[in-house]
Amino acid sequence: MRVPASVQPTRSLLGDPRIRWGGGLVAAVWLIGLVGGLTGLSEWPALVLYVLGGLGVALTLGRTLGWAAIGVTKRNLRSATIWGAGIGLGLMFLDWVNTFFYYRGGGEPMAAMEAILVGMGLLYLFPVLVLAEELLWRGVLLIALREAGWNPHLTVGLTTLLYALNHLFVAPVPLFERWLMVGMALPIGVIGGYLVLRTRNVWAAVWVHGLSIVAMIADIFIIPGLARG
Repeated sequence: MRVPASVQPTRSLLGDPRIRWGGGLVAAVWLIGLVGGLTGLSEWPALVLYVLGGLGVALTLGRTLGWAAIGVTKRNLRSATIWGAGIGLGLMFLDWVNTFFYYRGGGEPMAAMEAILVGMGLLYLFPVLVLAEELLWRGVLLIALREAGWNPHLTVGLTTLLYALNHLFVAPVPLFERWLMVGMALPIGVIGGYLVLRTRNVWAAVWVHGLSIVAMIADIFIIPGLARG
């Protein structure tokens, strides 16, 4: 994996602004989410900070370090698109099959998430969430850890685990639905992480994540009716 000229590897993780800003944002989000959950203030403040902060950190680092330092580049764009979209479509199909049998077996729907998406009209903001998450986890943190000399499998594993657990701190839904989101996040993180390491392009992960969100929307609005019809 070649390192962009604008960002040379460093032995000190905190010497890399991507680790400082990205890691600092995650710590702040988790703290605010934990306080919100324990005090009844809800996780909405943490979610807002997570999305706006993720975009802000990525934009700031992209402008100061160069966009390639966070995987936003035209390099390998065709390969990233083919791999990301292809695998994303495959995951979408598997998700629909799994969800179909989940509901057929009497599984409970994600009622709180449906209320947020429809009742509050937040469905159309999902593209913003996908960009914020992928730029932060796969663009900023994953690439920074790999360039610091971390083992690629450890890098993918750690960023995936933190990304998945992050849903427990930012999702303003019951705990059961949060754990469902954790489970859905694991393959997104693993596959997206390896694709970014392979292509050096964060758009591969954006494709995987975006199509997974499309699958989740169908899980909420379409699959339950098919499974119980």
